[in-house]
Amino acid sequence: MNNYIKVCFTVTPAEEAATDVLAALLAEVGFESFVPEEWGMTAYAPKATFDQEAMERVVNEFPLDGFSITYDTEEIEGEDWNAEWEKNYFQPIVLGEDCVIHSTFHTDIPKARYDILIDPKMAFGTGYHQTTCHMLRAILGENMEGKSVLDMGCGTALLAILARKHGAKDVVAIDIDEFAYENALENIALNGTPDIEVRLGGAEALREDDTFDYIIANINRNILLADMKSYAACMRPGSVIFISGFYTEDMEILKEEAARHRLRYETFAEDNRWAMMRFVKE
Repeated sequence: MNNYIKVCFTVTPAEEAATDVLAALLAEVGFESFVPEEWGMTAYAPKATFDQEAMERVVNEFPLDGFSITYDTEEIEGEDWNAEWEKNYFQPIVLGEDCVIHSTFHTDIPKARYDILIDPKMAFGTGYHQTTCHMLRAILGENMEGKSVLDMGCGTALLAILARKHGAKDVVAIDIDEFAYENALENIALNGTPDIEVRLGGAEALREDDTFDYIIANINRNILLADMKSYAACMRPGSVIFISGFYTEDMEILKEEAARHRLRYETFAEDNRWAMMRFVKE
């Protein structure tokens, strides 16, 4: 059983700017999913890789002045993930008439061009976080008919599934977490898109003969910086990469690293300081 550590962070005052920063810092020390609360935030980390000391450093060295953070921890079983989401009001996500994202426990789902079933369990990526929303809209804004797509750090495989439904022909989804890998396979089966290839691993799971028209990497700043070279090696001239999972203040350092690998910056989107950027391989 892939059990998880659930941590309830009480942030005083409970301002969104503080909880966003806290989530970003916790993501860098192994936390995978976050639920906003009136009093702060609930976060989840795999028990197998949970680092108590790293979490405490994040709290003790919190960079914003004027906030106090306390927390309570408990262990939950992996099979209870859907119950956690139901309890925390995981409602269907509707992107106009283009896309609706819901789980098997939802009813009365509105009609949309793309209907996507996601049972998240313990994998990140349900469409609620700003970075995932950025990527969903980016995919919908591209002509992916017949294109090859890589979903790097796929989590639930939501983005890979949408890319496939949006016309992509060859789709690869990669995640380093074994439980996310299993959850991706389950969600792919739920959506009737069995031709999506799922790999377990990080950048090392990329192969020498991999070439993609689109790469979608919704991870975090440090991993993006470390693996940019590997992504660029899988792109041909004209290939597009969307990156997200970082703040607007991280954009310049990511642009600099991308430029080293002949990735030309084109545009960005931003929501409450969470950013996404689009680059093209020269």
